[in-house]
Amino acid sequence: MSTQQLPAEQLTSVAAPMRKSTLYWRRFRRNKAAVIGSVIFLGLIVFALIGPLTAKWDFNEPDFMALSEPPSAEHWLGTNDSGNDLYAMIVQGLRRSLVIAVLVSGATTVIAAIVGTAAALLGGWPERLILALIHFLFVVPSFLLTALVVSGSGGDWRLLVIVLIVFGWMSYARVVWSLTVSLREREYVQAARYMGVSSWRIMLRHLIPNIGSLLVLNLTLGVVGAVMSETGLSFLGLGVKIPDVSLGVLLASGANSIESAPWLFFAPAAILTLLTTSMAFVADGLRDALDPNSSAGGKA
Repeated sequence: MSTQQLPAEQLTSVAAPMRKSTLYWRRFRRNKAAVIGSVIFLGLIVFALIGPLTAKWDFNEPDFMALSEPPSAEHWLGTNDSGNDLYAMIVQGLRRSLVIAVLVSGATTVIAAIVGTAAALLGGWPERLILALIHFLFVVPSFLLTALVVSGSGGDWRLLVIVLIVFGWMSYARVVWSLTVSLREREYVQAARYMGVSSWRIMLRHLIPNIGSLLVLNLTLGVVGAVMSETGLSFLGLGVKIPDVSLGVLLASGANSIESAPWLFFAPAAILTLLTTSMAFVADGLRDALDPNSSAGGKA
């Protein structure tokens, strides 16, 4: 039967284009590791949200009758040498690490998008000035400065977030700038300039949406990077500190007693591994789904 003989309803269904969200979802779900990673990450979020409701003890409430005890019916993951319930501490540590990671990743992605596109769109001396600032911050010993600032804060996680944001946006902004340089010469950008559209509106309506896939990947991978940065600093005693708890704090305290009380180290290490691995799988799936040149996601 030719297309001329098809009913109007069938012609409409045949001609209807596939929405981008449907295409992305089909390509994403073909990556089994990414789907599994998404389920694990959502499970960790649910665990962090409802964990305090299932814990028998508060993470700051010690049980002096159970000092450094292995997992039991009363303390599901055991206790530390102060009698604090490890299950409750892992819930709090995961919550704190997730909050830090999401805030840092979100803020650095937004700053990188604005700074990178502004540098490419403005051109001339503003572009040279912004790139010079980025290159200067690249050579600054950011880890040393972060350690110096955070070490005197008493473990304030809010200050840690600010410092990680200040020194975490440069590499993303450099990548955004390199991609936006090619976009600024497109016809729709030139037409918007000739029509008197402001640079801010051009950035928000034309440039940033066209690099949305890159920003989504940066946001996803930024969560992994922020978790690792926070964990590393806290492990060295330069980030979050007791009485607050993060995954890095738990790993640091557990490493000191890994032979006498191995559950104090391996339980938070397992949660951290699940968190970083799941986000890495999700980022890999998003890359395949959003990249039109990728063949890993299969055909739509």
